[in-house]
Amino acid sequence: MAKKTKSRHRAERSDAMDLPRGIFKGTPVEIARGLRRSTLRSGRTKGMLNLYVNRAGRPLSARDRRRLERAKVELRRAFGRAA
Repeated sequence: MAKKTKSRHRAERSDAMDLPRGIFKGTPVEIARGLRRSTLRSGRTKGMLNLYVNRAGRPLSARDRRRLERAKVELRRAFGRAA
């Protein structure tokens, strides 16, 4: 049996894959609500919005980037933090 790599182990055990399909395609408010709901369930998905933006990189359109940046503001509000 082959030894599992750390990244493979993390991918298999990560709650990040438990995010609803298409969560980053909604409005900023919908994205924030969905991430908040997932975070409260698993406790480990707060960084998923940043990860998604960072992994998308240059192919992410300016329009989508603005929408996701607004979702970050909404997510802070959803958790009662200053925007």
